[in-house]
Amino acid sequence: MSKAKWQKSSFSGDRDECVEAAGLDGKILIRESDDPEAVVTTTPARWRTFICDVKSGEFDHLI
Repeated sequence: MSKAKWQKSSFSGDRDECVEAAGLDGKILIRESDDPEAVVTTTPARWRTFICDVKSGEFDHLI
């Protein structure tokens, strides 16, 4: 995982409690910045679907 270039949302600012994502070897890696050893892996297609669903409000009822 040390080769992964992690990114977080610009909305996170300087906070340390945020979700980070990275692309590596054709996969998408996702982690929480305050627990960087716990990494979830998914495919680019599934990640794209998730992001589109978030943007469309699919999960708004959870917050």
